[in-house]
Amino acid sequence: MSHTVGEKVYAKWPGSNLWFPAKILEPMEYGYEVEFHDGTVDSVKLRNVKATATFRSKTRSRSRSRGRGRSKSPARTTKAKPSPSPTRRSRSTSRSRTANSKKAVTTTKTTTTIVSSSNTGTTPQRHSARIAAIQQVKCVPMIQEAEEHKKLIYVSTKTTTKESDADVLTHGSVILFLTAVFLPVLVYGLNLMCKGKRCTLRAFPDCPNKLCDYFNLNSALAFFGWYAFQVVLALIPAGRVVDGQPLKGGRRLKYRLNGLFALIVSLVAFGVGVYLKYPVNFVRQNWIQLMSTALVFSFVQSVYLYLRARKATPGALAPKATGNVVSDFFLGRELNPCIGSLDLKFFNELRPGLIGWVIINLCLLVEAYQTKDMWPNYPLAMVTFFQFLYVADSLVFEEAILTTTDITREGFGFMLCFGDLVLVPFTYTLVTRFLFFNPQQWPVGTLVAIGFLALLGFLIFRGSNSQKNQFRRNPYDPALAHLESIPTSSGRRLLVSGWWGLCRHPNYLGDLLMALAWSLPCGFAHGLPYYYPIWMLVQLVHRQYEDDQWCRKKYRAAWDRYCERVKYRLVPYLY
Repeated sequence: MSHTVGEKVYAKWPGSNLWFPAKILEPMEYGYEVEFHDGTVDSVKLRNVKATATFRSKTRSRSRSRGRGRSKSPARTTKAKPSPSPTRRSRSTSRSRTANSKKAVTTTKTTTTIVSSSNTGTTPQRHSARIAAIQQVKCVPMIQEAEEHKKLIYVSTKTTTKESDADVLTHGSVILFLTAVFLPVLVYGLNLMCKGKRCTLRAFPDCPNKLCDYFNLNSALAFFGWYAFQVVLALIPAGRVVDGQPLKGGRRLKYRLNGLFALIVSLVAFGVGVYLKYPVNFVRQNWIQLMSTALVFSFVQSVYLYLRARKATPGALAPKATGNVVSDFFLGRELNPCIGSLDLKFFNELRPGLIGWVIINLCLLVEAYQTKDMWPNYPLAMVTFFQFLYVADSLVFEEAILTTTDITREGFGFMLCFGDLVLVPFTYTLVTRFLFFNPQQWPVGTLVAIGFLALLGFLIFRGSNSQKNQFRRNPYDPALAHLESIPTSSGRRLLVSGWWGLCRHPNYLGDLLMALAWSLPCGFAHGLPYYYPIWMLVQLVHRQYEDDQWCRKKYRAAWDRYCERVKYRLVPYLY
């Protein structure tokens, strides 16, 4: 029987025969990731998850049949030991239980009935109301009678009220709304402050005051033509077709991996355009207009995604979907919105913005080459090459993005639309635009050192990601036999050697080294070219914190052991 995300079920606590109320968080290959009533997140096998109605039906049936067959008087009760709480369970407690002493709880008004989870003929035992009250104080599973029917509830001291949840949601909506307003202001501010040879925070930027300075027909046609071109390339039957991660209900989407093909065709098309003497300076001359068109399109696309998600089935919604308009619009309500076979989120993540980043850099490089007084510009050429390498790597290992948080957990809303179509192509190119207008002269040795740093960052980034992906696919691969790992209660293992013994997020470390190396050729006279490494640092530190919190909640004691072995979060010996 398949269960949907958010469904209330009963799940067996790992390592025991105790069943507790839980909520489905995510389908997995071998079962489900669930959240127990006390907030503990764990992975359980498919057979250890039962529908609430089925579980209750079986429990009531057993309780009635045994009750009718009892001949003991009420005075002959036996005091039973309280069953342990999920959050306070220890290994020794689990080992000391026998098969017939692992119990689940059913409900009566004044007594606590302990029913064996196995099909043995063990006689039910009773607790007095006083002992039941003691169990409640100790925060163990206790009995409560619901208005509709009797059900099992784990009483936790850390419960929250509906009012506090509503307050948190309201405050979160305000923050998300302000963020949605701030991001476009940030992009316009960066590009207006770093325009031409002027690139400084000290002077307020000159804001255009005419509509034609923000929009024109040629820029709109160029942007939509580019987007449509990438859609066509994505639909061409070239490259492998693979299954995505299990979704709600256990279904999997099909993905055609032809990103590298799209990059090659785009480069060939660009080369043909240069050969036919199409003006490569079009991008630079219509920079604000192209950016404004991308911004408007990302907003319109987000509205479309929100409206279509209103009609989506519960099984198609993202885990963070709340029903709040602001939250669902910004973070995305639907997990994988598709038009036909085209997954819009997967497409936007890799194609128009990422490949567009490469094409913009090439336009600047070719224009600099064609302008005699701007060439040679070796720093511009070096940064263009390393950023191309970074994008090409993403498309060569396109399948790996299917396991990332953006694809598996995040909805597709304004945050990702804006990031993919506006933030990436129009702010990540800030360094190359600065080097185009402000050529820097560096000794060969300095450029070699900067190139070495960029290459080191790339090797750490690619090596750690490849090691992680290979370990995920097959932890018992002979090629990984030299790596040490820690087991977890979910059946997964955590790497504590190799790249992942260096720090907890070596791929983030590689990202930061590359970002710094791309900005160093700009020198230190201006601060704005260092926007990208600063942005990446803030983003990755925040993501690292969220990852650690999630893993601590999911792996519990295993994560504590992991942190003892791998002490540094992001930068060895520093952080």
